[in-house]
Amino acid sequence: MSATPIGDVLRAIATGQRVVVIEDDTAQASGCVLVAADKVSESDVNFMAAHARGLVCLAITESRRRRLSLPMMAGGDRQREPFTVSIEAVEGVSTGISAADRALTMRVASAAHASAGHLVQPGHVFPIVAQPDGVLRRAGFAEACSDLPRLAGREAAGAYTVLLDDAGELLRGAALLAFAREHGLMVCAISDLIHHRLLVEGAVRRSQSSRLATPYGEFAVHAYYDEPIDAVHLALVLGLPEPGKPVLTRVQTVETLRDVLAFESAQTPAAHAPGWNLARSLARIGAEGCGILVLLAEREPPQRLLEQVSRLGQAGEQPKPPSFAQRALGVGAQILRDQGARKLRLLSQPVPYRNIAGFELEVAEFVPPG
Repeated sequence: MSATPIGDVLRAIATGQRVVVIEDDTAQASGCVLVAADKVSESDVNFMAAHARGLVCLAITESRRRRLSLPMMAGGDRQREPFTVSIEAVEGVSTGISAADRALTMRVASAAHASAGHLVQPGHVFPIVAQPDGVLRRAGFAEACSDLPRLAGREAAGAYTVLLDDAGELLRGAALLAFAREHGLMVCAISDLIHHRLLVEGAVRRSQSSRLATPYGEFAVHAYYDEPIDAVHLALVLGLPEPGKPVLTRVQTVETLRDVLAFESAQTPAAHAPGWNLARSLARIGAEGCGILVLLAEREPPQRLLEQVSRLGQAGEQPKPPSFAQRALGVGAQILRDQGARKLRLLSQPVPYRNIAGFELEVAEFVPPG
C-alpha cells in the first residue's frame, strides 16, 4: 500500500472520511489522522484518542484565529507548533472533555460563520495556527490539515492527531502504512499535496528581473512577490544552471550580525571555519562561476537580535543560525524550481529537508563552510 491519488483523498475528506497524512515515504516520516473539522464526529474523536493516541488538535488559518479572537499561547517558541489558547463551545457541551463535546467544539469553531462569541477559553480543544499559504510555506501537519479540507471544498480547518505507537513514540515509516491498511484509511503524503498545489496555484510570482555587478561577478537579480505576506524575495543567479546538473545553491534570510556586520565569535575554535554568510556565499558562487542565492524577506525577530547583541563578547557564545529548514522550505523551493534548479549542491551544514521531493527538488550534496 502506498499514498492514494490526491483526487481520491480530497473526495474522501469532502464526505467527512478519515485519512492518514504522512510527511513522505521515508523510513523516518511521521503521520497523523485527519478529518475535516466541520464534519468531525464523536466517533472520529474516539478513534483518534483510542487508536492514533496523540493530542487531538484543530488546525486553523490565521484569518480564522483573528475572527475567533484567539490569543496565542503564552511563552510560545517559533520553533514549536503555534498553539492558541484552548477553546470550548459556549453551548451544547457538558464537561467539555468527552469525545462528543470536543467534536462539537471543533465543528462550532470551524463553521463558516463562527465568531468569538461562540467560544470560551480555556477549554479541551487545542487550535494550532497554520502558516500563511499552507504547505507551500511550511510542510507541517497543521498546514496540511488546513489545506486538504479547503481543497476538498470544506472549511480550511482540520481535526487531527499525530500517530503514536504502543510505547508512546511517533509511529514512523512503514508502520504508518500498516496502520492505514489495518483501518481501511486512504493515505496522503505532504510531498504529493505540495506537488498538487504547485500544479494549480503558487505562493510567489516572479515580478521583474535586472542585472547586478558585484565583486564576485555579474548576477541576474529576479524579484519574487509573495502575496500572502506582502513581501519581495530575491534570487541572485550567476551563469546558466542546467536542470540535469547539480547547481551550487544558498537559501537564507538576512541576519544582521552574520550578514550586515559579518560577526564571527572570537571564541570560535580555529578548526571551525566561519559559516556561510551573504558575502561568503556570493564569493563561493562567484568562484564556481555558476549558482543561485535566494534571499528571503523574512523579518528578523527583534527579541532574537537583542539576545544575540547581549551575548556579544561572552566566552563561547556565538549567534545561533535561524531554523531555515522548516520555516522557509516552501518559498525557497518554489523560487529554485522557477529558476530551473532540480538537483542542489546546498551551501549548508547537513540538515533534514522534509518533503522537498514535492517541489521536484533533490539535495545532491551539502557543502559545509570551509
